[in-house]
Amino acid sequence: MFAGVETAGAFLAALEALSSDDELRKYKRAFPLARKGRDRFLGVRMGDVFDLAKASADMPLDEVEQLLESPWHEARAGAVSIMDFQARRRTTAPERRQELYELYLRRHDRIDSWDLVDRAAAHVVGGYLADRRKDQLYVLARSSSPYERRTAIVATMHFLSLGQTKDTFAIAEILADDPDPVVQKAVGWALRTAGSPGLEQFLEHWAPHMARVALRYAVEKLPKDTRERFLKAQTLKAS
Repeated sequence: MFAGVETAGAFLAALEALSSDDELRKYKRAFPLARKGRDRFLGVRMGDVFDLAKASADMPLDEVEQLLESPWHEARAGAVSIMDFQARRRTTAPERRQELYELYLRRHDRIDSWDLVDRAAAHVVGGYLADRRKDQLYVLARSSSPYERRTAIVATMHFLSLGQTKDTFAIAEILADDPDPVVQKAVGWALRTAGSPGLEQFLEHWAPHMARVALRYAVEKLPKDTRERFLKAQTLKAS
């Protein structure tokens, strides 16, 4: 168990105390941006980051934003985790949910890898928009940033948990042939989660036009003959 902290500085100090060379080597193998020197890691096991964030879930949002500004990946992961824990709590006031949503969008420049998006988009963005207009998701889906496009589709995972598939399929149409693998994988993941019968209806039209990675993820749990039919449809279209 970790003791909770209330400031970005204390959170960073706790992370530094948890860092290890072994974990740092693992990150450099797993994250291409780390290998290229475009993201910096302390070497803290992500499970420890999440546990520290959970213990620190009452951190004020101005301190959370300071964590987002950190060059250290684990600090930003801690920030979005705190946001996620706050958004998940049933006792969180509507005003705070709006502040979390606005902070996520305003500082999306610091939510700049697939794991950071996945840690908070569903509950912070999708949860806030569940009973509101979804226009912002369609703006994000057309963004020049692949991480903002990933947010658009991952946020709809919250709607899927409520049995609402409309926006998942609509945004998947926009992103069906997205050029970036970070988006392609999320599109396939969301479509697979949405499942049948909507998935098969979607694929009847869109399979030939989808990025290969997105299609493979989407059909993964379909019966073998159905899966092969959609994959073949794309192959025939390409030829």
